[in-house]
Amino acid sequence: MNANYPEFPPFCGKKVSHKEQQLILEIVDRFKRLARTELASTLCELLAWVRPNGKLKTVECRQFLELLQHQQRVTLPDKRDRGKPVRATIAFTKATHATPPLQGPLKDLRPVSLDIVQTDNDRTLWKELIERYHYLGYRIPFGAHLRYLIHARPDTETKTLLGCLQFSSPAWRMAARDQWIGWSDSLRASNLQSIINNSRFLILPHVQVHNLASHVLSLAARQIVRDWQTQYHIKPLLIETLVDINQFRGHCYRAANWQEVGVTTGRGRQDRQHQRHDVAPKRVFLYPLHKQAREQLLEQRRG
Repeated sequence: MNANYPEFPPFCGKKVSHKEQQLILEIVDRFKRLARTELASTLCELLAWVRPNGKLKTVECRQFLELLQHQQRVTLPDKRDRGKPVRATIAFTKATHATPPLQGPLKDLRPVSLDIVQTDNDRTLWKELIERYHYLGYRIPFGAHLRYLIHARPDTETKTLLGCLQFSSPAWRMAARDQWIGWSDSLRASNLQSIINNSRFLILPHVQVHNLASHVLSLAARQIVRDWQTQYHIKPLLIETLVDINQFRGHCYRAANWQEVGVTTGRGRQDRQHQRHDVAPKRVFLYPLHKQAREQLLEQRRG
C-alpha cells in the first residue's frame, strides 16, 4: 500500500477527495481480515456511497478497490474462494411437468408479456423452471438482478406460461465487450453498472413457436430500461449475453438485432485472476439500449 501514490481514479464518476483517499487507505490497512465485500460495505457506510434508493454501492466499491489494487495503490485481503456460483437443491413439482407441444403462429399468442417475479410463488416457479429446463440450471446470482416470467395472452382465461428471463450484474471483464466499448480500467470501474447481463433465457421446450424467442428479446430490450431504473436507480445503456458455442448459435439474438462482437477465452465471467480454464468458450452478444450507448459509457461521470 502506498499513501503517496498519485490521485485516485474517480468512484462512479465522482472525484475521490484527499480525505476520502486517506480513509480508504486506513480502513484497508486496518481491517485485513475482512472479506473484500465486507470491506467494500464498510467503506460505503463510512463514505455514504449509496444509491438514490439508499442501498450501499457495495458492488461498485469492491470493483473500485480491486482497480486500486491492480494499480498497486492498496493491498486487499486474499480473495475467498467462492468457486462456482452456489447451486441450490430444488424439487420438481407438477407445476413444471412437461405438457403437450404448443405450436402455431406467433400472432396466436399475442400479446406476450414479461412479468417481473415478485411473489414467493413466482420465485419458486421461476427457480424450478430454470433448474429443470435450462442447460445451466439455477444458480444464486451475484449482485443486482431482475427475473421475469413470460406469458402469452396474460389478461385472458387462456393465459399461458412460455418461459423465463433473468438480467443481472455484468461481468467484470469481457475482452470482446471491453474492446467494443474501448474504455480504460478507470472508466470501466466507473461506468460498469450501466451494463446488464442477460444471464438466463428460457423458452420452455414444449413451446415451439417460430420467432417467439426474438420477439421476447425485443420486448425485453424495451422493458428492462424502465424496470431496472425503477429497481436500482441506474439507467442501463447496454445488455450483454454469452451463448455457449457448443449448445447454440445465437440465431434469436441476431434476429433481435443483437451484435456478435467476439468469443470468450473459456474462463468464468467473474474470473479476474485468470485461474479458471474449464469453462466452454461462448459467443459474446451486445445490445445497445441507447443510440449513443458507447459514447455514454466512455464519458467520465461527475456524480
